[in-house]
Amino acid sequence: MLQLFDIKKRYVLGDGYVDALKGVSINFRENEFVAILGQSGCGKTTLLNIIGGLDRYTTGDLVINGVSTKQYKDKNWDTYRNHSIGFIFQSYNLIPHQTVLSNVELALTISGVSREERRKRAIEALQKVGLGDQLSKKPNQMSGGQMQRVAIARALVNDPDILLADEPTGALDSQTSVAVMGILKEVAKDKLVIMVTHNPDLADQYATRIVRLKDGLVTDDTNPYEVDNAEREEIAREHLIREQKKGKKTSMSFFTALSLSLKNLMTKKTRTILTSFAGSIGIIGIALILSVSQGFQSYVDTIERDTVSGYPITINETVMDMSSMLTSLAEKAAAAEEQPKDKVYSNEIMVDMMNSVSLTNNNLTALRDFIENGDSGIKDYCMDIKYSYGTRLNTYIKRGDSYVKGMSMSELLTMMKVGQMSGAAQMMGINSAWTELIGSDEDIKNKYDLVYGEYPDSYDEILIIVDEHNRISDFVLYCLGIRDTAELEEFLKGFENEMLTGEKNTATINSTTYTYEEIVGYEFSVLANSDYYKMDGDKIVQRTDEEMQTLLKSGGGVKLKISGIVTAEDSGVGGIAYKEELMTKMIERANNSDVVTAQKSNTSTDLFTGGVFKVYTDADVDTEEEKAAIRAELCANAEFRAMLDSTIRPMLPAEQQPLVTYEMMLGMLEQNNVSLVNLSNEYLVSDATYTGNLEKMGYVDFTKPISINIYPKDFDAKDAITDIIKTYNDNAKEEDKITYTDMVATLMGSVTTIVNAVSYVLIAFVSISLVVSSIMIGIITYISVLERTKEIGILRAIGASKRDISRVFNAETIIVGFAAGILGVVISLLALIPINLILNALTGIEALKAMLPPLAAVILVTISVFLTVIAGFIPSGLASKKDPVIALRSE
Repeated sequence: MLQLFDIKKRYVLGDGYVDALKGVSINFRENEFVAILGQSGCGKTTLLNIIGGLDRYTTGDLVINGVSTKQYKDKNWDTYRNHSIGFIFQSYNLIPHQTVLSNVELALTISGVSREERRKRAIEALQKVGLGDQLSKKPNQMSGGQMQRVAIARALVNDPDILLADEPTGALDSQTSVAVMGILKEVAKDKLVIMVTHNPDLADQYATRIVRLKDGLVTDDTNPYEVDNAEREEIAREHLIREQKKGKKTSMSFFTALSLSLKNLMTKKTRTILTSFAGSIGIIGIALILSVSQGFQSYVDTIERDTVSGYPITINETVMDMSSMLTSLAEKAAAAEEQPKDKVYSNEIMVDMMNSVSLTNNNLTALRDFIENGDSGIKDYCMDIKYSYGTRLNTYIKRGDSYVKGMSMSELLTMMKVGQMSGAAQMMGINSAWTELIGSDEDIKNKYDLVYGEYPDSYDEILIIVDEHNRISDFVLYCLGIRDTAELEEFLKGFENEMLTGEKNTATINSTTYTYEEIVGYEFSVLANSDYYKMDGDKIVQRTDEEMQTLLKSGGGVKLKISGIVTAEDSGVGGIAYKEELMTKMIERANNSDVVTAQKSNTSTDLFTGGVFKVYTDADVDTEEEKAAIRAELCANAEFRAMLDSTIRPMLPAEQQPLVTYEMMLGMLEQNNVSLVNLSNEYLVSDATYTGNLEKMGYVDFTKPISINIYPKDFDAKDAITDIIKTYNDNAKEEDKITYTDMVATLMGSVTTIVNAVSYVLIAFVSISLVVSSIMIGIITYISVLERTKEIGILRAIGASKRDISRVFNAETIIVGFAAGILGVVISLLALIPINLILNALTGIEALKAMLPPLAAVILVTISVFLTVIAGFIPSGLASKKDPVIALRSE
């Protein structure tokens, strides 16, 4: 039951106002056909809109089933329109991009009815109006009468209590009008039908009650209805029970909003595609940048993984912390103060550099015990662990009737009078011609490709390593003794003479070649340091050259044979590869020699001189004069200078290396609490100390390595090993904590940082296009709001809430954003084909492949959707605030 009590409606127009309704009071029965007659402008449509909940009364009260609407909120009016009201408009007001069936289903969709149920009910409603065979047609494919019947079916499908018809036959011919009125009359048997018309003949013929309006007032009512309070209360009680049973609510699902928006966008395919493409430009730019960045990162990761065995985790006994020096110098440069320009000021770079260098001594004995006790678990991740003791392999090759000694790298550099280059040589990876094979036999075969011969089966078989062009460095050939150093000496003498006199050097060294057969099977001998000495009574004496030749000819050395030629990706300048068993045998040969055994039995006597070992104490460096004298002795000592050249100098910045003297490097050691007494005992009397004698003869204490090289199985294993070492440091005493540098991670990390930095900068620039495209999509969404204004009114009329309207346009921006994201990703993937060809052509790196990670593609699509939704908030908010009455009048 519907009741109007003194309903007034005033429209404010500028400074004035218009009273459309001036106090209308009417009671309507639950089922009757009421025709409201009156001239144009008398308030008929305004009254109908107020009854339908599209417009709000200014004063008075609209009572629905005994319940006042004075306290109604938007959601109450939305539910009322959706469940209790069915609208039939003169201009049909069907949504053009929806089919007949979808138009009718719409009210049920907003009500939250399931798909199967709403389809069934919509078909039944269309069959009742005679359109059961027109389900798939669009409104523009139908006649006016058919469209009006679709509107009636839409009004009836949700089984409303009240049907409101605004000039339902105004745009129809007489025959069609009769058919439509017949349907309305039939409906009025069970429902309240209120029809606004200016045609009195139709009202007289079909209506059961006629209400006339004039100037906003009721002037006549042919069948008034009076309701007493008791009846009103009873109706309200019955209505409340019915509503509780139905549990009515209004809710448009997100998928419905998507469907409406998608169908609308499909009517404007060209604009939608162009908009999506414009929105995808920023996505394309970011996707391509990420792809190239990912390609470089993958290539760096591949290099890092491939070189993880070639560059082990190396932990040295003494470590110089360069970072503290660089940080200190950078801080000083940043803190430099402006000074008057009337003088030249010294910049104490070298002093500051020496003061800031930090040397750390690692307790490798404790670390070795930790690794070897079996509880650390570190061996589970290792392909191999190598302990280095500084043992030298002394090679001899038979040339004619005598044996010729191969030279070490330091000896070669000394011969070339560039001994200071030994540190650089170490950094270049050519410090030694000898390389210990890593891992099992299978690991060796995986790392090295066999060029000729066989892989080694025992300690006395070695491999020659060549590069990818089958070349081996002359350094290696001289060190091995295959190439005679006499030719090098002659060439160097001629070079030195040319530098001094200007006389052209006539000595030459020609490139040589060797057949595989000449190399494989090649034999030579290796001696331990202890083999250079013998016992002479109670003393240890050095063997003469003749005695060394006799020893070698009698087979006193360890015989080695080249079993094969191999190559590897990281073979560098080439070299000699031997099995771990060879180094163990050479150390045991020295440790078990009679000279070492004799010296170990006499810890207080120098068996070389027969005297007592001299030991420096603090008393020897008590005065500044004594300290200066010892410093001078140390800096003049060849062994000490060689140590500084091979350990300290290479760690200094390249431009500072030639400027730093041995005195400066000694000062750096003292600055880091390295004792002059210890240095003196180690270098000045190394041939007259117990430890020095043992080391000179090649003795090794297996518990005291000078470096540990840990070779991970793979890249993940490397991370696990790093974590184990970190755990070790966390639990170790302060003096046992380990400091080391992971060179591969440091170098590759720098590359990664640079690539990422460039990528971020480029992404920041490209992101501007994303913002611009988002603004453009927001503008296009606003245009869509203007274009779909009537649709907004229709949706509001059938019960859609403001939130539902906002959701429809948000759904549209989501679709456009999703389309832009997908389009951007697809175009990027296609563009990667020529981009990879260009990258390979420019860099020559076949392994470099730009690729878009799947997760990045998903994130980019998500960003595209997010930005378009943000851009659409304002247009969708404007759409939800549109007045439904005004919206319905738009075209």
